[in-house]
Amino acid sequence: MVGHDGSQLGIMDVQRALQQAQDLDLDLVEVAPQAQPPVCKIMDYGKWKYEQDVKAKEARKRQSHVKVREIRLRPKISQHDFDTKRRHVERFLNEGSKVKVAVWFRGREMAHTDLGQKLLDALAADISEVGTVEVPAKLDGRNMIMVLAPAKKEKEKKAGTNGG
Repeated sequence: MVGHDGSQLGIMDVQRALQQAQDLDLDLVEVAPQAQPPVCKIMDYGKWKYEQDVKAKEARKRQSHVKVREIRLRPKISQHDFDTKRRHVERFLNEGSKVKVAVWFRGREMAHTDLGQKLLDALAADISEVGTVEVPAKLDGRNMIMVLAPAKKEKEKKAGTNGG
């Protein structure tokens, strides 16, 4: 049994522990049911629950939310269209989003999946300063998919190497 101030009250029966909690106008909460004997604590359960909710909310706020943007290409894309799509990919990566690039094959184009592989390799080479390949190109049905992630910033790299 643990008191409301954290002090050890020793082993006692449930009725006596409940009576002590009621005298203090607090709750008796079982905190370690697996222990022998089980450990209980006198506390304000509502206040404790509220504090836990606030901590969970803060943790959710600090979580980073990564968006995944998608760009679709065709194997016979013109150079100008490819450059436009590449600029879109660079913009998404600079915003901190991951980018899923899909080369979409139709009909007989499935016989030339190597064209899609070359296209994705060229894109990965072009954006190597702002992004890295997280998932290499792989064929998924009629699509060849590659996932790109933003590259680590130079400041982060330098901060890691200084070591203080």
